[in-house]
Amino acid sequence: MRWGRDTELTISAVQALDPLLKDGEPYVLRRGYLPQPVVRMTGERYATGALQDGFLTSFVNVSRVEPITRKAEFTGILDHWLTVLSDFGLHARHITIHGRNAVWRRREVCGYTVHFRHLDLPIGDVVLLWNAEDPTKMAVDLGSGLERLAWARTRQPWWDLVLGRFATTAAMPDVLDAVRTATLLVGSGISPAARGAGGVLRRVLASVPSDAAPLGVSALVRASHGYWSLTSSMTMQWPEVTSVIEREIYRRGPGMEHTSPTCQAHRGVET
Repeated sequence: MRWGRDTELTISAVQALDPLLKDGEPYVLRRGYLPQPVVRMTGERYATGALQDGFLTSFVNVSRVEPITRKAEFTGILDHWLTVLSDFGLHARHITIHGRNAVWRRREVCGYTVHFRHLDLPIGDVVLLWNAEDPTKMAVDLGSGLERLAWARTRQPWWDLVLGRFATTAAMPDVLDAVRTATLLVGSGISPAARGAGGVLRRVLASVPSDAAPLGVSALVRASHGYWSLTSSMTMQWPEVTSVIEREIYRRGPGMEHTSPTCQAHRGVET
């Protein structure tokens, strides 16, 4: 979960391509399809500060990252992804692929991005990437969110899909979202701190009221811990995670919570 290079946290499988794309080295850290829980603070919000439907501060990023030697491999990877989508019910006839004929550059890396949507719902993108100084060092980053794919497939109300039975509690969805995210961070071995990854955790929990225990923090932590454990090994069990979260909430005391954690804890492009 920690990264510490360009961001405090690992926010996307594309970072596994950093040695190739940013450093010009002939290797990558990981490749292939990677289901990966991530934390991002860049989700789109309403004017009230509440997260818009389709966005979370933590979700399972489903990516395929591959170094390639020929640009033609880009279209082959996209074609395979259409087959994968079709296999679980998002058929190609309902998929629209679109993008601008423009190359972007961010420091050492250039890229070209193609977006895809299922009917009216954006469900991800695929990016052709290369080192700005050595264009022969190329890779493909294909990404989507597991929750967003499930949303496209089921068309359930967003918060019912994400929160399940907890969607009917008295707590605001953003508060429940913060507890889900805090469970991932603490379960991954991150403790509250003034800065760094622990500072991100503290800012996430700033929106949870100090009297949140009656809202079922323990039950939501247990359910969230089980969900994150499906794709990432948690280093701390859910009862200990609950204790850390509750101590941090109570540490602030009443009246110290924030209603909208809109801080940009780290930069990243929302999938």
